[in-house]
Amino acid sequence: MKYIVCEEPNNFQLKEKEAPQKKEGEALLKVHRVGICGTDLHAYAGNQAFFKYPRILGHELAAEILEIDENEQGLKKGDHVIIMPYVSCGKCIACRNGKTNCCENIQVLGVHTDGGMQEIISVRNDLLIPANGLDFNEMAIVEPLAIGAHAIRRAGVKPGETIVVIGCGPIGIGLMKLAQIFGAEVIALDTNNNRLEYAKNDIGVKNTFNVMENPLEKIDEVTSGDLATAVFDATGNKRALESGTDYMSHGGRFVLVGLSKGELTYEHPKIHAKETTLLCSRNATLEDFQFVIDHLKEFPTASFVTHQVHYNKMIQSFDSWLDPKAGVIKAMVEFD
Repeated sequence: MKYIVCEEPNNFQLKEKEAPQKKEGEALLKVHRVGICGTDLHAYAGNQAFFKYPRILGHELAAEILEIDENEQGLKKGDHVIIMPYVSCGKCIACRNGKTNCCENIQVLGVHTDGGMQEIISVRNDLLIPANGLDFNEMAIVEPLAIGAHAIRRAGVKPGETIVVIGCGPIGIGLMKLAQIFGAEVIALDTNNNRLEYAKNDIGVKNTFNVMENPLEKIDEVTSGDLATAVFDATGNKRALESGTDYMSHGGRFVLVGLSKGELTYEHPKIHAKETTLLCSRNATLEDFQFVIDHLKEFPTASFVTHQVHYNKMIQSFDSWLDPKAGVIKAMVEFD
């Protein structure tokens, strides 16, 4: 079977190997779609945390069951399934408390262990979620949207509150739409005006501001001086992560969704005065996946997936996806 491996930074190779054999408690799956996310882009560029080479990337997956034994979910051959790529141990304190998303021994497909950028993959049965009639592209974007759903749930977003989302990439855009579904008012920030236009026109975010044009003053005006009760960073950019509390109200929450490799510095009196609640949000749980599946028809999948290629053409396309001028929101690789 064919697979694509990132041998080292800036080096993909298309190779062949024997198809895997499923183990007890696993299903053998045909991969149909692999969504490309920031983790994949960072891994290719050589600046992804928790990463070693060589690695088969891919954790935003739409698949079809080829082989499966009798299982609790009632899944069978031919079923279309979404893969939850966070392989948790089930034994550590996080898992015992239902926080499998931050398992002490977590192995994320495509990051800590080989992922889905291959024609066939074997995955634990308990990580498979029925697609419930979603098409392959919809299935493949459930995972990145679940990241946003988890962040929203982690922050306890309530109807009517005003939040700021920094970053109009795939995670930020998903977060914005899901926050609207929760009933929140959203303010979007980014440096890219095209992304801001997408947030406004396709997601329905009324207030979108370029961070290079004094957004604090504009947020202050929109909120009548209150600022945002919750601020989410979906960039992983050091400057954004360190300045996000500026947009936050007194008594508010700042949620770090994006991941930075380095240290972050905050002026303690400044964040102390606001009694800042600082939260990190990592991965997602089955509850978050299910929320996304239940609401995915409210999401503009067709415009969200901006670039799509067959795996035979992925390697020559990948470099262009790193260029902001390409206008990539979500790139998708076909393994049909």
